[in-house]
Amino acid sequence: MYSTAVLCLGLLASLAQGAAFNKHAALEDCLSGSSTLVDEVGSDDYNRDITPFNKRLQFLPAAIAVPTTVEQIQSAVACGSKLGYKVTAKCGGHSYASLGLGGEDGHLIIELDRMNSVKLDTETNIATVQSGTRLGHLAAELFAQGNRAISHGTCPGVGISGHVLHGGFGMSSHSRGLALDWVKGMEVLLANGSLIHTSATENKEVYWGLLGAGSNFGIVTSYELDTFEPPANVTWFVASVPLKQNTTVAALEGIEDYVRNTMPSELNMRLYATRQFTQLEGVYQGNKTELEAALKPLLSKIGGTLAASQTTTWIKGLEHFATVKLNQTYPYNQVQEQFYGKSLELTGLNGTAAKNFADYWFNVAKQETAHWYIQMDFHGGKNSAVWKADPDLTSYAHRDKLYILQFYISTTDTPETGFDFVNGWASATTSALKASDWGMYFNYPDTQLNRTKAQEMYWGKNLPRLQKLKAELDPNELFYYPVSVSPETSPELL
Repeated sequence: MYSTAVLCLGLLASLAQGAAFNKHAALEDCLSGSSTLVDEVGSDDYNRDITPFNKRLQFLPAAIAVPTTVEQIQSAVACGSKLGYKVTAKCGGHSYASLGLGGEDGHLIIELDRMNSVKLDTETNIATVQSGTRLGHLAAELFAQGNRAISHGTCPGVGISGHVLHGGFGMSSHSRGLALDWVKGMEVLLANGSLIHTSATENKEVYWGLLGAGSNFGIVTSYELDTFEPPANVTWFVASVPLKQNTTVAALEGIEDYVRNTMPSELNMRLYATRQFTQLEGVYQGNKTELEAALKPLLSKIGGTLAASQTTTWIKGLEHFATVKLNQTYPYNQVQEQFYGKSLELTGLNGTAAKNFADYWFNVAKQETAHWYIQMDFHGGKNSAVWKADPDLTSYAHRDKLYILQFYISTTDTPETGFDFVNGWASATTSALKASDWGMYFNYPDTQLNRTKAQEMYWGKNLPRLQKLKAELDPNELFYYPVSVSPETSPELL
């Protein structure tokens, strides 16, 4: 009897393995029968494309398709859909949760980074940009082709698609808004295989959903971006802020008052701290004299001093924050880290919340020897372009927040300790806040959130509308990952 049971179990396992093999073979056949190139397992391209930014999260895809045309994207997605594979678009590959690799094993990956054309129309100043473009390449090409720019993040290897479709904050956002605020139109491939154009006047609901939650609804193949003429000169700077536990709450409240009411639109800045030091860093769109005048009321109030600054060109300013070569294309060799990151978007940080934050900082974080940092980006304020943009035009849910606060810790030795450290700090900060006073930023995805909590944190009040759109565009969740927007459940199925 025991032997028969073992035989049956072995037979079932063999059948399951055979079915999986046959399914994978069918995928290989489908992809080879299309015009799409596919990374050969073990090749340099495969090893490069499978490399995650976060070494803690390495996933094995079913296959990696490498299109160079829209038609090839369509044919690859059709193969995944027909054979029951989840399909994931990958552009830059910098997701903290390895979502570009599906966030789990077994996805069909559409590697887009060979599609990186940037073409500026010098009459309209509209740029048509393929969806596999990296931020550094975009910046370099816009500047070279017509002395133009958009607002975007600082890391040149980050892909435009993940960045833009979920916000896109960077060192010109206070002056010029989020990256998604510069998107005038998009070509997007939907789950049903159709390719549509979206804008504020065409397929408006899809346009709204893509700009804030875009990874959930399809694969954008190209963007039309409005652009601006960058300032001739910018001044990057670092200011030292020697905080103590008994002065930190007052300093945080002084910073909040400044950011909310005084910080000029030309100034872009964040608070950055490690166990060893705390500083303000950023860039002013103007010269050093203007920078010093802008910073003086804040530094006088919190006891800070300007430690370094330099006036330079727009491109040199981008290179300063990039720290590596700006113009990044294919092949791109991923720099890896092993870490846990978490974000909060906050309407403010004062009173009890500021005290809880400071107490954890000095009583717990200062004792932690693993490498960690916090970064608090100054996102809003009355002079911020982020706040001035129409909040109803996109599904970005946290435009009303003053800060984007990021916690980061290396988890090379003890991942669980790192989780506890970061989550403890975040919980201490939010424990005194109302639910409406905080959320999370999708571009720093948190691997410790379940799907229900993640959707609530990332998309807030916009979630019901996004779930309805998901049900209309992708009810079978072809474009799925572990914390993706779930489709609205039809009343008749409840």
